[in-house]
This record gives sequence, C-alpha cells and structure tokens, in this order.
Amino acid sequence: MIVKTLLAAIVAGLIAGVFMTAAQELRVTPLILHAEEFEGGEPAAEPAAAGHEEHSSLNAVSPLGKLLAFVSPITPAYAHEHEHEEEGGILFGMSRFSGTLLANLVTGAGFSLLLAGISLTIGHRITLANGALWGACGWLAVHMLPALGLPPELPGFPAADLGERQTWWALTVLLSAAGLYLLALRGELVAKVAGLVLIAAPHAYGAPQPLDISSNVPAVLGAEFAVAALATTLAFWIVLGVVSGFINDRVVKAG
Repeated sequence: MIVKTLLAAIVAGLIAGVFMTAAQELRVTPLILHAEEFEGGEPAAEPAAAGHEEHSSLNAVSPLGKLLAFVSPITPAYAHEHEHEEEGGILFGMSRFSGTLLANLVTGAGFSLLLAGISLTIGHRITLANGALWGACGWLAVHMLPALGLPPELPGFPAADLGERQTWWALTVLLSAAGLYLLALRGELVAKVAGLVLIAAPHAYGAPQPLDISSNVPAVLGAEFAVAALATTLAFWIVLGVVSGFINDRVVKAG
C-alpha cells in the first residue's frame, strides 16, 4: 500500500506540475518579462544568480539556496530567457518554457511525495473529500504565510541578505507547517494555542528587509505579480491535493 501511495503521489505531482506551467505562462511569466524591461539591461554574472523565484529567499546561490529553489514551484526557468541564448537556453540547453515545465514536473512530484509522506506519518490519508484542505494547508505553509514577511518579488526589486532570507523562509515554513498541524488535527486547546504561537513566531521576530527599497520596477507591477504568484501557487496546491485524493480513492483504496 505504501508503494501504491507513493506512486499515486508522483502521478498527482506530475499532473499538478503540468497545470502549474500552463497557469504560470498565462499570468506570471508575462509580468516577469515586463519587469525585466526595467532592469537596465546588464546581464547577471552567473546563470545561477539569474533566477528569480516566487520567494526572494529562494535564489539558487548557496547550497541551501539550491535546495530551496528545487522545492519552489516558481523556478529559475522564468527569468532572463535570452540572457544565455547563445549557449542554447537557460536550463540544460532548454527554452524558457521547456525548462519551466521540467522544473515544475520535478517540484510537483516532490511536493506530492512530501504530502504523501506526511499523511502516512501522521495517519491521516489524503482523500477526494479532504484533498483541497491538504492542498490549502500546503499553500499556507510554503507560500502564503512566508509571503507575509517575504512577498513574491520581481526581478529588479531590492532584497536583504540572501542567507538571512533563506534562513527566515525555511524556519517560517517549518514552524507554519507544525502550527497548522496542531490547529487542524489536534483537539486540545493547548495544542491549538501552541499552533498559533508557532505560526506567529517568525512574523513577530520579523523577516529580513533591505535597507534601500528604491527600484526601477513600478510598485504596482510588483503588487500585481505578488497577487498573481500567490493565486497561481494556490491553484497548484489545490489541484495537487484534489488529484492526490482522487487517485488514492480510486487506486490505492481499491487495491
């Protein structure tokens, strides 16, 4: 049964990854291309530094940054499509779309396996009835709650020290996930209070912020991107949860 559950998770993740790519191409990628027009035209020094993911703390520079970039549904395949065009593309010689699709397939499968592993560990199976709730909790922990301190940012926006942002984002995801577990699955009052404390703790401490917030990119474009990015990732997680639950009900449970 465990093998079937994990295989079902991979299939659900691949489906969600395809959906994510289509959603990003419709709304998120055009905003990034628009923002790149304000960057001044100077190429980045390294391909790894050219990626602009949904969270400013996910830039793939340090080993932790590479890990965080790997698990982010919005990948380095977005930014600077023509920056290394002479070398054959931006990700393993691929075009922007192909690189984004590949990255989303990998991250979709990864997130789906993570959800399946958590469900098996805590003994609460993902079903069609609760799949959307599982997806919403994943979105809250990985995207929405961290975005309260580090909102999705466009290329050209100022940012604080990379290491500090990575550390804050990773801790916020872990504490948010633990807090949501206590709130959603534990009935004791003390557990629910502890859950709220865990969720609020990183925001009470505060996310690292840049000293200089000036940017050539219009603020309204940044706000539009933040909304589009969060809406896109929400749709990704809901699809992931619902498809996982559907496959579990039809294949895993039946087996």
